[in-house]
Amino acid sequence: MNKFFKEHLTVASNASGRKMNVPIYRFKGQEPGPKVYIQSSIHGAEVQGNVVIYHLIEYLKSTPIRGEVVLVPNCNPVGTNIKSGEYTLGRFDPINGQNWNRGYYFKEELVNDFIDTVTEDVSFDDIKRDFRLWVKQAIEAELNKEWGIGLAPRLNLQLQAQAFDADIVIDLHNGPVATRHIYVPEYAKDSAKYFNIPHVIFIPNQFNGALDEAMFCHWWTLADKLSEKFPQHQWPIPVEAFTLEMGSQEVINFDSGQYDAKGILAYLNYKNCLIDTDIQPENIDRYAVMLKDYKILYTQEGGIVEYNVKPGQHVKKGDVLAKMLNVDDLDNDNAVSYIYAPEDLITILHFPSASVLCGTQLYKCFINYFPLP
Repeated sequence: MNKFFKEHLTVASNASGRKMNVPIYRFKGQEPGPKVYIQSSIHGAEVQGNVVIYHLIEYLKSTPIRGEVVLVPNCNPVGTNIKSGEYTLGRFDPINGQNWNRGYYFKEELVNDFIDTVTEDVSFDDIKRDFRLWVKQAIEAELNKEWGIGLAPRLNLQLQAQAFDADIVIDLHNGPVATRHIYVPEYAKDSAKYFNIPHVIFIPNQFNGALDEAMFCHWWTLADKLSEKFPQHQWPIPVEAFTLEMGSQEVINFDSGQYDAKGILAYLNYKNCLIDTDIQPENIDRYAVMLKDYKILYTQEGGIVEYNVKPGQHVKKGDVLAKMLNVDDLDNDNAVSYIYAPEDLITILHFPSASVLCGTQLYKCFINYFPLP
């Protein structure tokens, strides 16, 4: 059976000097295999991932695995505890204003410097080992800068140091009011169909600060540069990393959490992490877009909005997405206006409040989408 370990990582301290700790749950199998890292709640209001991790822990207590699974729920205790009335304001570091999911580390020049050290006679296993050490030393140097770093990147880098040893990295998120969707690097397209997620966004080798990008951008870039230096060899990308968006924030649902846990386990079974287990993905319709076709619809005017289309719905061009009330014109024909779909699309998420300003990200949508086989 798996060996189980529980430890804590200190990620911050409050104004009273008290340490803020994150629990880390580790399951190690008796057979060699991939290392998996899964975290949740880097944004404080996105809590459903904690229920998913609960179900994964329950499953791994009695099911043998290959390799190791590391589970880090509630990885941002600072964000989780930032409340204003009924709402969790846990998307941005309140001190420096940084998005909690944009402080991870990637520098292409770091990969270039490493490539200069690689000789043709070195095995790929040795390259992977040395590259992990190379990147983790760079992360440690960032953490120990003499002038210091902000709270959000400090938290991110400590988590990234934990995750960078993994072969599979999964970051669990939620949208404001959203349907399930997943960000998948283009080179890992075949993996998308193994999760129980109907909406897939394929993303290029482009770093924007998120955890999945901080993982796959390093390895994707490494493989590209090895191919340039040693074109006579085949250079795989040995790490897959994903962001899973599992519905809406500020709520949890245990049944939905179990469903999403099974989807993750189906993927892990496909990656040969599970022993004597036949968990398969659900037979569902899946639609995908390239990142450039994941579009934001902004409001042209402010007002009070009724959302007429739910996340996950297919909409035709010209259909009504939302109905807007203007309280300054309740006595005339300008009291009500409509927001129409500019193209055929699938709505993925919408703004959580009925009160919106001009320029609000009202809907995020798929256009030019296509079915996945």
